[in-house]
Amino acid sequence: MKRICINTTDVMFITGKSERQSRNIINDIKYHFGKAKHQVVTIKEFCEYLGLEEDEIKSYIK
Repeated sequence: MKRICINTTDVMFITGKSERQSRNIINDIKYHFGKAKHQVVTIKEFCEYLGLEEDEIKSYIK
């Protein structure tokens, strides 16, 4: 089954950033898209925010 949400560990693996920096990236994405604290970030939103291709990222996420 394919996931549509991205988490801190995924951001760490894709960007090479630390855990804290990855949490900050997720929080920045939530702020950018006007999401509440309890809402999740999708792979599409992550890619749009960082300017990455969604197909490339999906190959890294299991």
